[in-house]
Amino acid sequence: MSWSDGNGNASSSNLKDQLGGLKFERALPGDKRLARAVSVACSRTFREHQGKILLEGRRLICDALAAGANPQMVFFSSVDRLCDLPLDKLKRATLVKVKFEDIKIWSDLVAPQGVMAIFSRPDPSRLTFPQDQRGQSVPLSLICDNVRDPGNLGTILRCAVAAGCHNVLLTKGCVDAWEPKVLRAAMGAHFRLPIFPSLDWDDIQNQLPKLVTVHVADSYFSLRATAVEEANKPSKVGDYGWVSSRPNCKDMSYKEYESDSDSELSLPRVETKLYHEPWAQGNTGLVIGGETHGLSLEAVQLAERTAGQRLFIPVVPGVDSLNSAMAASILLFEGRRQLLNLMETSGRKVKSKVQFP
Repeated sequence: MSWSDGNGNASSSNLKDQLGGLKFERALPGDKRLARAVSVACSRTFREHQGKILLEGRRLICDALAAGANPQMVFFSSVDRLCDLPLDKLKRATLVKVKFEDIKIWSDLVAPQGVMAIFSRPDPSRLTFPQDQRGQSVPLSLICDNVRDPGNLGTILRCAVAAGCHNVLLTKGCVDAWEPKVLRAAMGAHFRLPIFPSLDWDDIQNQLPKLVTVHVADSYFSLRATAVEEANKPSKVGDYGWVSSRPNCKDMSYKEYESDSDSELSLPRVETKLYHEPWAQGNTGLVIGGETHGLSLEAVQLAERTAGQRLFIPVVPGVDSLNSAMAASILLFEGRRQLLNLMETSGRKVKSKVQFP
């Protein structure tokens, strides 16, 4: 992409200003680079096809730079704002000083900090994550299945970091992880653990260890409707949402989802278990479905193939459900607790149990 002004010029300002050996430009009136950068960076199509993302605020930009992300262009409203960033990591970036009013117009924050940056879309396998956090990770992968609310996904990613997940895998039905609302809610999670977006189920299995047990957060979705009506589309959430006050069934084989058609449907048979009972006993995957579409049939089939379970969170009568982010936080921290107890009992350190690819 060519960063140019409204007249097609490659640069609308001089390069006489310097700071710590770095040259920066002063945007002149009519310079449209900031407006164009923000408008295209906020487009998922652009982010995916052109490989660029927009980050705003000192903390998020610093986290990205510390992880080894590649900055291309930085917009700042004052020299002090630029000095808040590690200048040694900006040597290859184009630095542009703009008016704070211009940043305020295009900012996605309630209280703009006066600094925005365009980065190359990071490859999670090439980022460098904080060693103090990665050293405390547990062999737990989070799989987000059709999570389409940006706020929920961002909160789930933040919980995944706090619970010490090894990585996060997002199916193609999820909202883009680099959506501005996701970035805000995630609070830097993108640069603290590997997040792999837009995966199909074969890709997800390739990101998991060979010996893994995958569990699903029980949302009491209708598998019968999925299989009969549109086998390739995710099923709908049932009346009970993420958790239910229904009695726990130890051997639920989906008899309530039997088809009325003449042909016999092959539906997954997955045991249901209370979330606080033992389920994280080694390399573990946890699938969280979106609130609108729930878990896909493929998620439950994966749980069946790996001898996983449907994890059930009981609530008091009269309460229908928790949202996906709340359910994820409960299950992730319970999974971490179980894995740490298992490691302590076996006398092994946390890092010695992480056997993921």
